[in-house]
Amino acid sequence: MPIRRRSFVKGLASAGVLTTVKSPLAWGQEMTNAPDLVLRNGRITTLDAAAPDVQALAIKDGLVQAVGTTDDIMRMAGSSTKIIDLAGHRVIPGLNDSHTHLIRGGLNYNMELRWEGVPSVADALRLLRDQAARTPAPQWVRVVGGWSEFQFAERRMPTLDEINEAAPDTPVFILHLYGRALLNKAALNVLGFDKSTPNPPGGIIEKDASGTPSGLLLAKPSALILYSTLARGPRLPIEDQINSTRHYMREMNRLGITSVIDAGGGGQNYPDDYDVIRRLHDAGELTVRIAYNLFAQKAGGELSDYERWISMVKPGAGSSLLRMNGAGENLTWSAADFENFLEPRPDLAPTMESELEPIVELLAANKWPFRIHATYDDSIDRFLTVFERVNGKTPFEARLIIDHAETVSDRNIDRIKALGGGIAIQHRMAFQGEYFVARYGAEAARATPPISKMLAAGLPVGAGTDATRVSSYDPWVALFWLTTGQTLGGLPLYEEGNILDRKAALRLWTEGSAWFSGEADVKGTLSPGKYADLAALSADYMTVPPQEIRRINAVLTIVGGNVVYGEGSFANLSPPIPPASPAWSPVNAGPSPAQRADVGGETQHARACADGCASHCGIHGHDHMIAWNNPLPVSDKTSFWGALGCSCFAV
Repeated sequence: MPIRRRSFVKGLASAGVLTTVKSPLAWGQEMTNAPDLVLRNGRITTLDAAAPDVQALAIKDGLVQAVGTTDDIMRMAGSSTKIIDLAGHRVIPGLNDSHTHLIRGGLNYNMELRWEGVPSVADALRLLRDQAARTPAPQWVRVVGGWSEFQFAERRMPTLDEINEAAPDTPVFILHLYGRALLNKAALNVLGFDKSTPNPPGGIIEKDASGTPSGLLLAKPSALILYSTLARGPRLPIEDQINSTRHYMREMNRLGITSVIDAGGGGQNYPDDYDVIRRLHDAGELTVRIAYNLFAQKAGGELSDYERWISMVKPGAGSSLLRMNGAGENLTWSAADFENFLEPRPDLAPTMESELEPIVELLAANKWPFRIHATYDDSIDRFLTVFERVNGKTPFEARLIIDHAETVSDRNIDRIKALGGGIAIQHRMAFQGEYFVARYGAEAARATPPISKMLAAGLPVGAGTDATRVSSYDPWVALFWLTTGQTLGGLPLYEEGNILDRKAALRLWTEGSAWFSGEADVKGTLSPGKYADLAALSADYMTVPPQEIRRINAVLTIVGGNVVYGEGSFANLSPPIPPASPAWSPVNAGPSPAQRADVGGETQHARACADGCASHCGIHGHDHMIAWNNPLPVSDKTSFWGALGCSCFAV
């Protein structure tokens, strides 16, 4: 189990929350029925219609045994029952990310500098400078996802000159959404990028007037140039990868996450790159339940991948903590519709259908669940035509999942419903909403994605993050977005009809996500007989002001009846974890994003002059939309909206 029983009991006692009671039960009855653990004096949201709000909860053998009032549950306690006083904290079912990349992210977490919650470019550059000074050769400083320039007080990105000044000698790679990466001169040197380096397919190495690479890599439209460059950086040794994954899971637990569905990812080869997570599982050190998908890696060899994997493993194989979940999110590379809103929507290859269909036929014949990355409705339309054709010959007996679906149409929602499918949505618009509005308009953004229509159609809908390469892994950013309709920068995207109330949003992160791993019968609500996976929160999610949602984290997280994280009055319950390794890791240098006090501060959203703006920018006048439409033209300082203090995002 994630924590040994002896250390759990010792922690309860030293924390001052261990209570023993004199049981009214007969000895034999107590031995059989008494709970292992009771949580009392809380405000517990169960999401179970039979008892939606309770004060106390009993846990036995890793499952919820009973819920009710504190008095009722305390009467069940026996002499060996451990008791935690929740002191009025709000408790929710453990959060479940229906689409993330924990396994790959864990291997790299200790190497990455995170900019989640950083309030300004100045602060981001200070963190970069400090980390560059700590990082030994040949390692890089990597900022890989989780941030947007719209979160910064300056409302701009850092410039290449600023990055080079902050880190003149240590290679730096900064990933910005799906659209670009910023490299300093040291990184260009170690990569060997020079005047003679050609552009790769689907990407551009920007060069100045003399032909020298500037440090800007552009996805046009494929992110392959970004990810393949990142992959050339040094990897951690295996023991550090194990430590890194443990720290990443601890960060998940700190945020109240108890389960995830891992969608594979580029460079995540099965079974080799699953060795670390299996070692942790076998050592009893998993603190997050993981259902993982298998992602086809090599263009042209996708069908062979799935033929091989079908002979090796079956969906559901594993344990309640680590289990195989099916195929995807990549089934064939010709179906990849890159979600870079800085560029026009890409057209899928004309060979896509002929390459996708035999793979889907193979999966359907072997009753494998499958999921597919699909941002645009045009892509979804073509995918569904293939799925309907296969289903007509071999009816689907397993889950069909559409991932992302930002622009899915009403017609295609109905087609997904008819196939028995579901949609996994993420908060990518919280990071890219400004760019989507710039390209497609505010009207198109009002239902991107159309969550309310999905729910009204009766589709299974699960929420997640798609972390870590673009969006943050922080579920509270997603819950803020779902319940306010705002981006990280505060831009309102949605009308009231596409904004969820807090309980509905929470349900997508719990009960909704459970469907996507076929586990709705064992997780998602705090109902008797389901997993005792839950989180007590630092603030009351149900009542705090909207901006405060982004500041929430867990003060106590329990998986299978065992404490996996605690802070404050519950800190002594938290299982020990070794320091992050290697010693220079950014994880050792400061608070995690979840602990930063500045997260969730009030910001003003970007405004276009069309709404009556009375201000103008010294560079662009009233043509504020140029700031969105121009992809960082470093060679032209008069157009670069960051370098000269452009105020397009400050009016």
